[in-house]
Amino acid sequence: MASKFLQLYGYDLLLGSIAAFYVFMVPYTKVEESFNIQAMHDILYHRHHLDNYDHLEFPGVVPRTFIGAFLASIFSSPIVLAVQLLHLPKIYSLIIVRLALGCIILSTLSFLRIQVRNKFGHQVEAFFVIFTAIQFHLLFYCSRALPNILAMGVVNLAYGHWLKGNFYTALNYLVFATTIFRCDIVLLLCPLGLEFLLLGVLLDRRLLPLVLPALSFVVLYSKLPHKELRFIISSVPIFNLSAAVAASRILGCTIITFMASYENYSSGHALKELHQIGHLANKSNELWVHIDPFSAMNGISRFCENEWPWRYSKEEEIALEEFGQRNFTYLINEHRTIDGYKCLFYVNGFSRLRRQSEFPPIILDKEPKVYIHGNIKNEELMLKPWPGCS
Repeated sequence: MASKFLQLYGYDLLLGSIAAFYVFMVPYTKVEESFNIQAMHDILYHRHHLDNYDHLEFPGVVPRTFIGAFLASIFSSPIVLAVQLLHLPKIYSLIIVRLALGCIILSTLSFLRIQVRNKFGHQVEAFFVIFTAIQFHLLFYCSRALPNILAMGVVNLAYGHWLKGNFYTALNYLVFATTIFRCDIVLLLCPLGLEFLLLGVLLDRRLLPLVLPALSFVVLYSKLPHKELRFIISSVPIFNLSAAVAASRILGCTIITFMASYENYSSGHALKELHQIGHLANKSNELWVHIDPFSAMNGISRFCENEWPWRYSKEEEIALEEFGQRNFTYLINEHRTIDGYKCLFYVNGFSRLRRQSEFPPIILDKEPKVYIHGNIKNEELMLKPWPGCS
């Protein structure tokens, strides 16, 4: 029985376990995920009270759909409800919605994997899973609420039907992904329709119509001045398939990449530490925390907020000299010194990778990224022992 279960779901458990590890180790989010993460928070916590939705206060510059956020919220809502009833910190809900999103994306990857096995055999399927597992980016990003990732779930279904020979179904999925989630998927849709116009793959001619459209997608995207990995992540599964057939060597260091990403969410770590050590004896007073734009973009979302007495503000365009006239208890800010506030502690973040001649050959350089300040008018706060910023 156990053997049969592992035979059916062993690969999915392997990839799911790695993705879950990344979620637990790096739960915080960046500004690119802000819309969908805040939407999930508001759907789960505010429900039909639309006036409280973060989107109304911070609508962003580009209209977006709630479909992906709503789907992930539906799957995670029973467990999030239990978190609410138990009055657990919201960070647990963030982990739950990210796990739910990861399960959705990996289920579409599982569908693609099955089609790989049916077309190329068990050995290629095994290499496809191995390459996906030891690479960092796909499993790290699969639980992140980026429009590109939501689109990738639909693109995986398109790839699967493409391998099955259901070309019209594949095109329908790509049209849906292009229309709803990311218009840039059209750059994959166009070369897919022209797949038979190009020449040869040396090792296996069956790969030609699969790899070239994905490669064309990347080439077309490379013409844009602003480039990020998440823009082309929908092409990764097909490149993994090509690598699996060729059984090529993979160059890179997953551990180094993971550690760099772990240290890349300094604001989330700063708020977590502040929650742990920032309580004051007077429980009747609210503790107001101002989060500057840099901090809001590097790890902090509404899922990171705690209940009473903590209160939060993301008010923008406050001049540094104006903070002294405001009544915030704490500031989470990218600046080291602010008039009217004392720097209590700082959190380091990823700076760069540096090569060296001895072991290990690559090391991670960190530098102070976020500073936590306390209001000097608050006597109790000033009397507490703090790590300091020296």
